Amino acid sequence: MNVKNYEDVDSWKTVMFLYNAALKEVGTKLEILNDEFQHVHRYNPIEHIKKRIKTPESIVKKLKRQGHESSIENMVKYINDIAGVRLICSFTSDIYRLAELIGNQSDLKVLSIKDYIRHPKESGYKSYHMLVSVPIFLTDSVVDTKVEIQIRTIAMDFWASLEHKIYYKFEGNAPEYISRELKECAKMVSELDDKMLSLNEAILRCLDEAEEESRQLELLKDQYGNLIVNE
Repeated sequence: MNVKNYEDVDSWKTVMFLYNAALKEVGTKLEILNDEFQHVHRYNPIEHIKKRIKTPESIVKKLKRQGHESSIENMVKYINDIAGVRLICSFTSDIYRLAELIGNQSDLKVLSIKDYIRHPKESGYKSYHMLVSVPIFLTDSVVDTKVEIQIRTIAMDFWASLEHKIYYKFEGNAPEYISRELKECAKMVSELDDKMLSLNEAILRCLDEAEEESRQLELLKDQYGNLIVNE
């Protein structure tokens, strides 16, 4: 079976078919990871999975913003988020745990990572971006196809969604006070995430201590029970 690159694909319908197929592949892998985590650890790190394919209009606009002509070759070369998956988690610790699990997938290749959590954008935007490629097996060839994976907490996603809507209304030219208020909100979101993570860690410690106390009580019961039987 031949291995093809994007340069060998010149049909719009074929390219979009590949992106849709890649989206299905990655989405299934992530659902399996989440199910396995639930099975082994009795915990779901993923709250929601959102998948989308960029519209032709969005692709053309992004190419123009970047100064490129609208062509299939430029689309697949310069636009990395045509196929996108967004993972929504409860805690920031889940984000890095999931990123590690995704990176360990043998049939996914991590092309690049942008950590906007440790290094937020100027606007206050926070998210963890992974660009991966997944092999799509066709009848006569294999095509490595790019998918962008964004991993956020619920709070980060709430802020990013509102920021996108606000800037969309102003067509990217929001007044200075709007940008300033959004940055303040981003700080509040970050503080909320930190507090919720600390609270969750405290709860887990309490549960571990309670479990250990219960185990010690069971051991004492067994010991005293044996002493009574022996007497």
